[in-house]
Amino acid sequence: MKNPLNRLLRRNVSAGQLVGYALANLVGLAIVLTAMQFYRDVSCITSGEDSFISRDYLIISKKVEGLGSLGGSTAATDFTAAEIADIKAQPWTRRVAGFTAAGFNVAASLDFAGRGLSTSLFLESIPTDYFDVVPPGWGYTPGSSEPVPVVISKDYLTLYNFGYASTHGMPRISEAMVSMVPLRLSLSGNGRQEWVNARIVGFSQRLNTIAVPEEFLSWANARFSEEPPAAPSRLIIELNRAGDPTATAYLDDHSYEAAGDKADNGRAAFFLGVVTTVVVAVGAVISALAFFILLLSIYLLLQKNRQKLHRLMELGYTPAQVARSYYIMVAAVNLAVVVAALAIAVAAHLAWRPDLESLGADSASVWPTVAVGFAAMMAITLLNMLAIRRRVVASFR
Repeated sequence: MKNPLNRLLRRNVSAGQLVGYALANLVGLAIVLTAMQFYRDVSCITSGEDSFISRDYLIISKKVEGLGSLGGSTAATDFTAAEIADIKAQPWTRRVAGFTAAGFNVAASLDFAGRGLSTSLFLESIPTDYFDVVPPGWGYTPGSSEPVPVVISKDYLTLYNFGYASTHGMPRISEAMVSMVPLRLSLSGNGRQEWVNARIVGFSQRLNTIAVPEEFLSWANARFSEEPPAAPSRLIIELNRAGDPTATAYLDDHSYEAAGDKADNGRAAFFLGVVTTVVVAVGAVISALAFFILLLSIYLLLQKNRQKLHRLMELGYTPAQVARSYYIMVAAVNLAVVVAALAIAVAAHLAWRPDLESLGADSASVWPTVAVGFAAMMAITLLNMLAIRRRVVASFR
């Protein structure tokens, strides 16, 4: 014999209301999952530390105006301890460190393609945590015969290949080839002069400098510098949130400059995050409205069948038995909704993936999105069941 409660539901449940709930919930959940997958895919553009949505770093300095430093004084462009402390205290600052500069003369020489090259150099160091690339063996032991590891900006190699080399008949070289070229550094000052071996071991896209280990520069400054350590003229700041507009406003108010286009990249990441948040919020609102549509439909159905439910109660049916029929119905609809929403998100991911890969993006896995989709639907189903149980219990009173 068929369950009379099931016959009652089949007779009185509005197919239009269920379809309306399913469509509204599908639209909301599909928007949320698609936006989430898009954000993850775009976050992989130039994967790793090069991503413009990864941790955001700013390299700042003071603006040089007029002829204030013509006499050689750097006091006007150095950061004082109070200024550094003020930057550290800002809510958008996660951490900050200064560039330590070499306080002595540095010259480099090398033999390449049968030609000897020599030039004056500058050296700087920062804590290793701020590097975007840390080659194996990075560090230095004073007195060691091992070459001093050097990391330079990728822009310098580009300038050599397409600027100097092309106009002086020199061969263009790759990063791997540069790392094989032995380099000699002449360190002089404070009445001393020494030669040390060095080797370029990495190329940075974040740091526009010639960087050496802190241990080496501390030893060299103590030995060759005639002056006490100078205050840093450049700072590197890690932001709590990429593209924080309050950080840009702070730099403008204090006449600080950010190196390169990091500020623009940060703003792009910030606005992408804002847009994604808005889209996800819209999807969540639509899903919430669908949830209340279902509750209203069930409430009206129970009100319409109040007398029949009382008769079922007199026949020995419990609120749990009545609610179970609604549980099955809601769970089946929600399962179909989440499968359809995930299918839409995956289809969108496959549609835009070729375009993103052409920009250097690594394909992000869809499994986190699938997990979020099922977790969200389980939460929605649980809330539906709790609300249904309350309505059913109230109808039996």
